[in-house]
Amino acid sequence: MPDSSEKHDKKPKGTKQRPFRRAVLRGLGVALPPLLTIVLFLWAWNLIQAYVLEPVEEVAHWAIVNTIWDVHSEEPAGAGDYQQLESKEWIPRHVYDQVRKSPGKSLQQTAQGYFDRYVWIRWLPRWGTIPLFLSLFLLILSMLGRFLAAGMGRLMWATFENLIQRVPIIRNVYSAVKQVTDFVFTERDIEFNRVVAVEYPRKGVWSIGFVTGESMLDIRSSANEPVLSVLMPTSPMPATGFTITVRKSETIDLDITVDQAIQFVVSCGVVVPLQQQHKEDVTGRVTAAIASRTPSEQRSLDLSSAASSGEDDDQDAGDRAMREPA
Repeated sequence: MPDSSEKHDKKPKGTKQRPFRRAVLRGLGVALPPLLTIVLFLWAWNLIQAYVLEPVEEVAHWAIVNTIWDVHSEEPAGAGDYQQLESKEWIPRHVYDQVRKSPGKSLQQTAQGYFDRYVWIRWLPRWGTIPLFLSLFLLILSMLGRFLAAGMGRLMWATFENLIQRVPIIRNVYSAVKQVTDFVFTERDIEFNRVVAVEYPRKGVWSIGFVTGESMLDIRSSANEPVLSVLMPTSPMPATGFTITVRKSETIDLDITVDQAIQFVVSCGVVVPLQQQHKEDVTGRVTAAIASRTPSEQRSLDLSSAASSGEDDDQDAGDRAMREPA
């Protein structure tokens, strides 16, 4: 007759161990956040480069070419300072030499081609335009932010948003994008006073929340006692949640920090602060860890402890011998 313990040790057929799958998923969990962050920044940079940087470079290129344009159809007076092209055009020799000695793609053998290449090489190299562009871009954003924070700028922006809200399709897209940008870039000064437990969403079910302050006066008057505004975070993303107002007498202050509460929410209740753990649970885990040791591990631990105790005895004997008179 088979032993009943063997039946309990056997695992169901559907619960196969898949160490390779778990390792792959764990690797994805570690690698995806930095990879997606890099991809997001690259996408944002390519977007700025295609729609902002390159148009600005083209305008600057056109302006510089027209400013330094020095092309003659006939031999100029100072011919030594000019070079004749195959197109019978005369251009400054420094433009010709600079373009000729620089590596690059095939050149259009006209004055326009030489001047276009010369401006890109001499005045608009990428190692100089990108830092300058970023500095100007940040400066313009800072000035725009200061202007929109003022009275006239705020009024103009409110008028612009009211016009956008009247366009049927664009207003839906604009509202969704604005919610995302407001969440990412708007400074939020919410400070959590303490961590409390509330019976929510019903009696007997406890949820952890962060006290953000005292709630509205009308609610306090209706409840006839102090009330609190509590942010109820959601697992496993505590950055999202909802706000409730509860009586102060119906809350329990928890002896944990905000960081410990966030760890508890993110781990879905797995990571419990040490001061909030049952002593029986801690003792049970230690006992289970000791019981799970193999005989070889237990013998090695016994030998190491015996060796350390022997060294301590020898040290004590030496100390006594040194203290005893000769």
